[in-house]
Amino acid sequence: MAMSTAVQNNVIDSRLWRYATKKFDATKKISEQDLDTLLEAIRLSASSYGLQPYEVLVVSDQKTKEQLRPASWDQSQIEDASQIIVFANKTNYGEELVDDFVANVSKTRDIPVDGLKGYSDFMKSKLIDLPMEAKSNWTARQAYIALGNTLQAAAELKIDTCPMEGFESDKYNGILGLNDKNLNAAVVLAVGYRSEEDATQHLPKVRKSKEELFTHI
Repeated sequence: MAMSTAVQNNVIDSRLWRYATKKFDATKKISEQDLDTLLEAIRLSASSYGLQPYEVLVVSDQKTKEQLRPASWDQSQIEDASQIIVFANKTNYGEELVDDFVANVSKTRDIPVDGLKGYSDFMKSKLIDLPMEAKSNWTARQAYIALGNTLQAAAELKIDTCPMEGFESDKYNGILGLNDKNLNAAVVLAVGYRSEEDATQHLPKVRKSKEELFTHI
């Protein structure tokens, strides 16, 4: 069935509307309902095998945001945004990553764990024996998939965002107590509402042309 024009327009319009917000209005906060919707969109995000090998920290506490700002190249978004969402990937894992997921599948779909053994063994054969660096790289990529999903969900809610790699992850890890949890701050997303003073919102979006970007085979 063909997609309706209204839906097509919404898909594109929300992407045209969003931009990397450079200055947030510190007086505007995301409602609890909208924040819950955004977090549910994150929870439902795709990930490899559905394993979600990361945790998501939602920082609303102003004092914590003030602590994080110096570790974020002193960018004002950290303090002014309504929340800072930190996607923290697992730096290492063992069979428990798969075992916990399989137990959840068994409970959610009412399937005996024994009936999932083949799938469990397959995932373990692909993931468990990877070198630690490869494990960390893989889990970080999964966190970025969740980030991408969050950007679009926020745009549909007309919540402004700024994805940020300009921060010192080791300092984030210390401030947020991630080291003890075998986690690493992979990428940060500031969420809130744009300031009228942010001139960036008025600039045309710059992207490659279709001819440059796409190859049809």
